[in-house]
Amino acid sequence: MENNGTSRKALARQYKERIKLGGVYLIRNTLTGKLLLEATTNLQGSKNRFAFAQSTGSCIDLKLQADWDRQGSADFVLEVLEELDMGEGQSDADFKKDILLLKELWLEKLSGSVFY
Repeated sequence: MENNGTSRKALARQYKERIKLGGVYLIRNTLTGKLLLEATTNLQGSKNRFAFAQSTGSCIDLKLQADWDRQGSADFVLEVLEELDMGEGQSDADFKKDILLLKELWLEKLSGSVFY
């Protein structure tokens, strides 16, 4: 079955060969300054989920729920702190470990901040 001239096998190959971009980001409450620090192996997916949550008014994390409901989604912003490409030949598990280590480093850098 063709899809705009591209076979399913070709699409599957492109998906597997894509560069995986992970990273550390925070969601900042712009009124209170409180932060939610997160790490992900799919940075674009996290950005998309946040944008969708804002557009629909649905909260993406229970830790934010009370403030999100009281203030509204417009008072929250997503800020990417650091991006990390998955290394060639790196396993998914090793990539996840690297991302979590990066999160720990950012937690130290942000010490003194108020977190959810």
